[in-house]
Amino acid sequence: MKIESVFDASFRQYGKVVEGLHLDELLTALSKTEKPADGVIYVPGDDSLENTPAKKELEDNVYGGMPIQIGFCNGTNTKLNCVEYHRDSEINIPCEDMILLLGKQTDITPDYHLDTATIRAFLVPAGTAVEVYATTLHYAPCNAKKDAGFRVAVVLPKGTNTDKPEIAALNAEDPLLRARNKWLIAHADASEAADGAFVGLDGVNIDIANEI
Repeated sequence: MKIESVFDASFRQYGKVVEGLHLDELLTALSKTEKPADGVIYVPGDDSLENTPAKKELEDNVYGGMPIQIGFCNGTNTKLNCVEYHRDSEINIPCEDMILLLGKQTDITPDYHLDTATIRAFLVPAGTAVEVYATTLHYAPCNAKKDAGFRVAVVLPKGTNTDKPEIAALNAEDPLLRARNKWLIAHADASEAADGAFVGLDGVNIDIANEI
């Protein structure tokens, strides 16, 4: 699989690099967060990250005054496994190089299936803030170097990825709701599928282990 850059023109349909933010204290705090060597952890909101000056800039300049949360997604990973989307953009800020596997909502079929051949890989250098558009499919980051792992600050509207509301299914999309403001499509090989997630990723469960 070709590894592209978030600075390439090809990334513009998926997101953009966010410039001008003061991220030093956030990145320092992020570098001290837990990073598993054999899996991935996600924390929706973390005090050490939210108590940095970057929070106000992200809240006011990037989200236009909307309340936000700053959490992290850390660990080691080389596989796609699932894709998710929200009703808004997500900001990712890594303190170590990482790779994002991305797709587009417009490639999802009416019955909420997606061919994994439509997924593309983008390198995000350490310290680079990227906006992942609401229409962009994404999930856990991947290692940029063999066994190096990643630490990534994840910025979203407050409450996202917490306990989902209890709903009665009204349409074909409702079974994808996995958490608050989180719709997810899993590959049959992923652990999320065994845990009851909607299975709709068709094709190979992408693994970039041989590309890094």
